[in-house]
Amino acid sequence: MSKQTPMMEQYLRIKAQYEDAFLFFRLGDFYELFLEDAIKAAKELEITLTSRGKGAEEDRIPMCGVPYHSAEQYIVQLIKKGYKVAICEQTEDPQQAKGVVKREVVQVITPGTVMEGNIIEEKDNNYLVSITPLAEDRFGIAAVDMTTGEFKVTAIDGLEGLYHEVAVYKPKELVIPSTFSEDMQQHLQKNLGVTLSFEDGQAVDNTLFHKIEEEALVKTCARLLNYLKKTTKRSLDHLQPAIYYMANEYMGVDVHSKRNLELVETLREKKKQGSLLWVLDETETAMGGRHLKQWIERPLVSKDLIEKRLSLVETLLDRFFERESLREQLNGVYDLERLSGKVAFGNVNGRDMIQLKRSLQQVPQIFETAAKLGNGYADELIGQGENCEGLRELLETSLQEEPPLSITEGNIIKDGYNQELDKYRDAMRNGKTWIAGLEQQERAETGIKSLKIGFNKVFGYYIEVTKANIPHLPEGRYERKQTLSNAERYITEELKEKETLILEAEEKSVKLEYELFMEIREKVKAYIRPLQKLASVISTLDVLQSFAEVAEKNHYVKPKVVYNGEVKITDGRHPVVEKMIDEGDYVSNDIHLDHEQEMLLITGPNMAGKSTYMRQLALISIMAQVGSFVPASAATLPVFDQIFTRIGAADDLAQGQSTFMVEMLETKHAVSRATKNSLILLDEIGRGTSTYDGMALAQAIIEYIHHEIGAKTLFSTHYHELTSLANDLPRLKNVHVSAIEEDGKVVFLHKVIDGAADRSYGIYVAELAELPPKLISRAKTILHDFENGDKHSIVKEVDESHQAFEEVSAAVEETVIDTSTQQAHDMEQLTLFGTIDKENEEESSKKKLSSKEKTIVDEIQKLNLLHITPIQAIQVLDELQRKLRK
Repeated sequence: MSKQTPMMEQYLRIKAQYEDAFLFFRLGDFYELFLEDAIKAAKELEITLTSRGKGAEEDRIPMCGVPYHSAEQYIVQLIKKGYKVAICEQTEDPQQAKGVVKREVVQVITPGTVMEGNIIEEKDNNYLVSITPLAEDRFGIAAVDMTTGEFKVTAIDGLEGLYHEVAVYKPKELVIPSTFSEDMQQHLQKNLGVTLSFEDGQAVDNTLFHKIEEEALVKTCARLLNYLKKTTKRSLDHLQPAIYYMANEYMGVDVHSKRNLELVETLREKKKQGSLLWVLDETETAMGGRHLKQWIERPLVSKDLIEKRLSLVETLLDRFFERESLREQLNGVYDLERLSGKVAFGNVNGRDMIQLKRSLQQVPQIFETAAKLGNGYADELIGQGENCEGLRELLETSLQEEPPLSITEGNIIKDGYNQELDKYRDAMRNGKTWIAGLEQQERAETGIKSLKIGFNKVFGYYIEVTKANIPHLPEGRYERKQTLSNAERYITEELKEKETLILEAEEKSVKLEYELFMEIREKVKAYIRPLQKLASVISTLDVLQSFAEVAEKNHYVKPKVVYNGEVKITDGRHPVVEKMIDEGDYVSNDIHLDHEQEMLLITGPNMAGKSTYMRQLALISIMAQVGSFVPASAATLPVFDQIFTRIGAADDLAQGQSTFMVEMLETKHAVSRATKNSLILLDEIGRGTSTYDGMALAQAIIEYIHHEIGAKTLFSTHYHELTSLANDLPRLKNVHVSAIEEDGKVVFLHKVIDGAADRSYGIYVAELAELPPKLISRAKTILHDFENGDKHSIVKEVDESHQAFEEVSAAVEETVIDTSTQQAHDMEQLTLFGTIDKENEEESSKKKLSSKEKTIVDEIQKLNLLHITPIQAIQVLDELQRKLRK
């Protein structure tokens, strides 16, 4: 390649310092990208790729560019895809530059440091997380949300704990030391889908870390702060002092369980609608929305704080008018956290300041309404916040109500705020009034009614006369300035003087307004800490009023929180499912667990609601521990330290893990970490392998939890043989989800009752899925043979030809199977605990029925249980009993 131009040499020199970022190089009104950056950006942004230079093809430099005034939309596109963008600006006036204009990178925008744009969701945090190895198998984690100023730090033991804790933040970017192993880097990228950045600097800033006692954790925080200073190149005054927390201060809900329970997003579509967050979010502010999401991600384990939240929710639920007033007042509050961040970062404008002012105007009313509640926790909250009255007064007296978006165009500052500005404005207004008067005077004296006085930035003020009226002008009255196709423009000495006065006043006014706005911004900076405390108070009130609103709409009740481990839920409901179906259709269920009954073994048909029943308990527990009322008619709940779930089938092919391997890994995570104060939900464990392997594993897991852990456990299974464990395990109880057969079809009642189910109705579920009729018929034949223990004939038939298969299927379709005979041949199951003897049952089925009994049987068969109430069912049963006794 031929020798580079001075400008390209400058570009290459700067680019060498930011190799992992797209360099947006300012040239006039465009940001230009060159070489590999240009090739890649043209593809990612779908813009035209051109080239710079002349001569041979190999000497031409690939380039593309975007207009500087619309660059934000292109930058956001790149950031969303996980890239970084370095903004390189001209740092001297091109007219005064000698040689190449000086340029330097003024900011590096990364997925974790972006401050604005549609990449930032108003009710989501945007965390940047750093990881620092502390000792063998121990890691420091620091997390910052640049948009809100939150700064948190903790220490975690073990790689598994590290991945789970980092996943809580859902970071877009991770900052790690350059010494991190390649395997660990790949694992982080694959599992978390984040941008990795490297930072080895650990210079300490004690003003933010003075509360952190452990030196290693101070360095963890310092690594993150050093990275922020290098990339943002801005003030970080809005960053709050780092807060140390311990993971066990909150309920432990691992990544798998959060995914299975769909706490903040749905499992498949990754959407808010259909999640627990969607149900509970009636917040009025963006801050409250983020706060709510954080609470759901980290439920409390402090009984005292849980009860404080519940007490305020109860008060808000009872005080309807105060709650409505509070909601209306909160609706007028903008995002104080992110407005504070903009002030400190230096990208705040006049409209942002007006939002801040309007928010502060609501604060006295919010505090007054909260004080009227007469609730101790409400009083405690408002006592922690300042109303920032001085700041509100400053903004009210200084800023126009509707300022322009730009802070360099003037018309931001109110009249009366600054005397010098008022003088300039007076000169401008008087000058313009004088010009309007001059126009009327000239029209009268010349008799030309179309004469007008105008202004443009090139020629300034002028008097315009159409060519048809030029003969009417007195000789020498005006001095010619510009000729148009149909008019002439003129000037006078007097008009020149006024022009100079007005333009000087406008120029000085705009410049002064900018300076005054910068001064106001600096004064606002002094209020950043009080604003952040105020934001915390308001967002907490917002979440709790949201809980009260949701409780009223959905008929939730206040849970009783206990430490004795008892779970007693009456008429419990799944909060999401009941909102997704027609009102009144959801079938509620009771759940009771205590020291004498710690495990429920749940059997029943597919699709009958076993998984819903299990998730229901977990979601109700989480709701209670975030301080929300719960969907039930009554609820007593313990404080669970952890929740573990293994629900649903999923594989991880990217990691080479089958569905069964994922199942085993998640089960291992539960049984190795759970305590007696934990909740374990295991659904269909062992189904991914052979029947005997699966049953053996399932039984061993049940026994291990029962004997070694003692955690509250719900275990669902289709292995009916396991139900006999209730005879050997004193704290295990059998329950099942009921179903009935009606006209040869299965009806799921979704009601959990005591005892074990005797069938799974899998073939009926296959019929609901509309599998081919011949396939269903064949399955029924095989099931019939299995029930009779004739396994050898089944294997033989499977090996027969397709023609034989069709003949058997056709024969089955023509055969009418007597329902009573079908029921008499209950499955003789292969079991770990012996073969079930059915001889007595078969003999009883052959017993002849009397005419009276046949009549009653006919009446029972005609009953439609889905269309009668429980009371009516009892009345019918009583009547039938009376008939039998006669």
